[in-house]
Amino acid sequence: MSFRIALTGLGAAAADLGITADNIANANTNGFKQSRTEFADLVAGNGRGTNIVGDGVQIASVSQNFSQGNISFTGNPLDLAISGKGFFRVDSGGSTAYSRSGVFGTDREGFIVNPLGQQLTGFTADADGNITGNIASLQVNTGKLPPRATGAIEVGANLNAADTAPATAFDAANPATFNDSTSLTFFDSLGTPHVASIFFRKTGANAWENFVTVDNVQVGGATAITFDTAGQLTAPAGGTLNTASFTPAGAAAQTISIDLNQVTQFGSGFGINFLLQDGFSSGQLAGVEIEESGVLFARYTNGESLALGQVALTDFANAQGLTRVGDNSWAESFSSGQPLTGAPDSATLGIIKAGSLEDSNVELTEQLVDVINSQRSFQANAQVITASDQLTQTILNIN
Repeated sequence: MSFRIALTGLGAAAADLGITADNIANANTNGFKQSRTEFADLVAGNGRGTNIVGDGVQIASVSQNFSQGNISFTGNPLDLAISGKGFFRVDSGGSTAYSRSGVFGTDREGFIVNPLGQQLTGFTADADGNITGNIASLQVNTGKLPPRATGAIEVGANLNAADTAPATAFDAANPATFNDSTSLTFFDSLGTPHVASIFFRKTGANAWENFVTVDNVQVGGATAITFDTAGQLTAPAGGTLNTASFTPAGAAAQTISIDLNQVTQFGSGFGINFLLQDGFSSGQLAGVEIEESGVLFARYTNGESLALGQVALTDFANAQGLTRVGDNSWAESFSSGQPLTGAPDSATLGIIKAGSLEDSNVELTEQLVDVINSQRSFQANAQVITASDQLTQTILNIN
């Protein structure tokens, strides 16, 4: 019996040493989570009665420690670390795997992949950069960003209530025929820049006219602008006017909406607070960045940024129940429960640290102590077998 008991001890010590060796071997593996051998005793028979003799030891389970590893800065914008709970979702040949290793780059098609070619998945974005609820592989568009024709201009300004009305008809080339003006660059459907000039001409108490020119050519006629006695805009209706349609050379016909809601008429000098327009020229991809919320932005040479998607994170009710499948990955199992997927920094999910990687959570000093303990356990069980063998030989030699 002692032989059999000692053999279970030898097997347990060898298995424990193997687990420790695996931990030590992966001390520098990004996102690796150390394992621990958990033992349980063996009892012969049905275990009834008060004088039960043990029958050795068995491995009850091998659990993993999912505690946070240190986060190291790398400078690579697509290296990602999770600070907090959660796993990255990666598409592994049509099936979903979960990982804490954020070593990512792009393949020839622009998909964000790890060194094994597994694609990072997340919430997709529409053409305007709005994040949707659809989950798919995240992809960086390496082509040019198409131009966007300006459709709206927003003006923030103050018109001087003390100004007097010009005596002669409006002429954009004659400053004596208007009170104030401002200009900004806008874009047509081809991304070609043009200059729009906005003129303000006082016509009476709290009453003004607005004129617009495009590349020094007047577009449409006058639009009436009025204010109340507190200097707040009352017309045009809704505070917005639309230019007449015009057609830049080679481009599509265009009409621009001009928002004047932030224009006031106070008894102080004319001043422009801001001028905004929503168009841009075409641009080439200059770089990518990922925010703590997981939103993936592409930056272009025209100064624009566009959201391409958002990294999704997944957590489980019982992470210990995940099935370890290698390659720094785990798979869902019945014991783990259903995957709980959401945006970073929502619910219990952690945040994304771009340009960083999570180190292995293996503590080498602790593992080296475990090696010594496993070695002593193995030697002690081996000594039991030696002693049992000597005792057996003694009994066999009795005449």
